[in-house]
Amino acid sequence: MKRITQRFVERLEAPKDGSRIEWDGQIPGFGVRITSSKVIAFVLQYSIHGRERRYTIGRWPEWSADAARNEALDLRREIAEGKDPLHEKLLSRSERTVSDLAKEYLERHAEVHKRANTLRNDRQMLENLIKPRLGQLTLSGIGRRDIEALHQSLKATPYRANRVLSLLSSMFVKAMDWKWLLANPAKGIRRYHEDRRESWLTTDQLTGLDKALDSYGKDSADAIRLLILTGAREGEVLSAEWSQFDLERCVWTKPSHHTKEKKIEHVPLSSAALLVLNRMVKAKSSEFLFPGRKKEKARRTIRRPWVQSCRMAGLATEYKIQGKRKELTRWRPIVRIHDLRHTYASHLVSRGVSLPTVGRLLGHTQPQTTARYAHLSDESLRTATNGFGAMLYPQTSDVKEVPAKRKRKRVSARAA
Repeated sequence: MKRITQRFVERLEAPKDGSRIEWDGQIPGFGVRITSSKVIAFVLQYSIHGRERRYTIGRWPEWSADAARNEALDLRREIAEGKDPLHEKLLSRSERTVSDLAKEYLERHAEVHKRANTLRNDRQMLENLIKPRLGQLTLSGIGRRDIEALHQSLKATPYRANRVLSLLSSMFVKAMDWKWLLANPAKGIRRYHEDRRESWLTTDQLTGLDKALDSYGKDSADAIRLLILTGAREGEVLSAEWSQFDLERCVWTKPSHHTKEKKIEHVPLSSAALLVLNRMVKAKSSEFLFPGRKKEKARRTIRRPWVQSCRMAGLATEYKIQGKRKELTRWRPIVRIHDLRHTYASHLVSRGVSLPTVGRLLGHTQPQTTARYAHLSDESLRTATNGFGAMLYPQTSDVKEVPAKRKRKRVSARAA
């Protein structure tokens, strides 16, 4: 008979996706839930007044297995007396603060449903921007003016300001679903205009980056190379497993839980990508292409290698910060890791590859997502028409562009 003990909890293995509950064989309804990001919490499932309820006792390791078992027994005694612990807990939450909501939102929604990169960004916004300004306000007391003030204080960084507003709105929507709020105080607040960020590397910059990668650690360098050669997202490459690759057929099959669109993708691999993968497979030490410190888990980020590689390639700017004893030098890349995806798409379109083909390679499900690169196809069209013109007028093959204004030269009748 299964018994949930401290040793049992410590040996729990996280599921690849979503969450799983292991039930205790001695206390009815008592269990331990573990998510794919290995967040562990003790729960009690019970039935009262004809309704099935699930009560979260607390998270491990803040709660030990023994303490959770004792709490489960106490709760079952209250249920036997006709009390509904979840109902009482929900009523008490009318005075919960924004910080309390942030904790529940991360545990019950973000950690279960969001991708690792998105979850990391949510945590950063909560800890650095939202909780310092709004954390102590109660849910019943927070108003539109409080949220507008936070949004306006971030006006200098409109993209960040809008992401904070979106996160708050998502949190309040969940609070409404959980019956903690009657309305969303962030609804209707006008977002700032955002200029679409379209940055990509030139051929010379790509060559310089590739040379810089030669002098960096193999795993990190190969991860960046695959991002360049496949146009995949950072999370897709870092979470990739060898079982997803058919190197003979030259295909990478991305599982649905690894893609943003939540659908299986079959991506053809270029000869250059195969060159990297065939070299990597000879030295593989894990089921993952890029294992973390613990081989049974995938690596989560390559932020630091990216900064160092950009610095060596001349793609980063220097800035200073004040340390405890002296001024320190830091480097900020002029392009983001995600811009490698834009680089891949931009060069394909500029070389004449059709937008539908590029969209399929990127895994886009909507044509309008790929349409952002439509203006780049003008360059390939211009090259094509120039090639035809050069057959008749070879001297035009070296002309790069037509001057904006040209004085019309008069031609005499004799010259004509």
